[in-house]
Amino acid sequence: MTAGTPATARQNAEEAFLDAAERLLVEVGYAGITTRRLAREAGANQGLVHYYFGSMENLLVRVLERFTERLITRQRAMYAADLPFLVKWRQAMRYLDEDFASGYQKVWYELQAMAWSNPELRERVARQTREWRDVLREAVEQGVREHEIDMPVDALVTLVATFNQGIILERLSGIDAGHRELLDWIDEWLNGRKR
Repeated sequence: MTAGTPATARQNAEEAFLDAAERLLVEVGYAGITTRRLAREAGANQGLVHYYFGSMENLLVRVLERFTERLITRQRAMYAADLPFLVKWRQAMRYLDEDFASGYQKVWYELQAMAWSNPELRERVARQTREWRDVLREAVEQGVREHEIDMPVDALVTLVATFNQGIILERLSGIDAGHRELLDWIDEWLNGRKR
C-alpha cells in the first residue's frame, strides 16, 4: 500500500490519535482528556475518534495495549539472553526507572483506575497484567533455580509483581523514600546467594 491509500490514511490517523492519547495520559491524565483536546493534539478530526475506535475508553485501552506490547517485547528479549539471573534482575530494575521516565507507569495506573468501573475494559487491562506476569514467571523460574530460593514460583511472582506495583504507585505519588535501599538490599541478597 502507498501513503495515499485509504487504509494507510486510516492507519496514520489511528497512530496519530494513539500517540496523542499517550502524551496526554502522561501530561494531564485520563480525566483531563476530552475528544476535542485529543483531536487537536493529534491534528485530526474529532469525529474520527468514535468512528475509528468506538469510544474514547477503547482508544485509551488501545494505548495501553500498544505500549505494553513494546515493553513486553523488550522484557522477553532481555530474559531470553544467556545471562545470569542477577544481571537480568539489575536490568529489569533499570527498566523500572526507564518506564517511570517514559510515562508508561502513569498510563498504566490511569487506565487501571478508569477500568475499575467498566467490566469489559477491566478485562482488557487485566489481560495486560497477565501478560506481564507470564513474562515475570519465566524470569523468576530462572532466579529460583540459580539462587536456590525456597519459595513457590507463583508466590515469588506475586511478591515481585506487587513489590513493583507498590514502588510504582509510591513514585507516582511523589514518594521514593527507602526504594533505593530496598533495591540495593535485594541486589546484595541475590548476589550473596549466587552459586
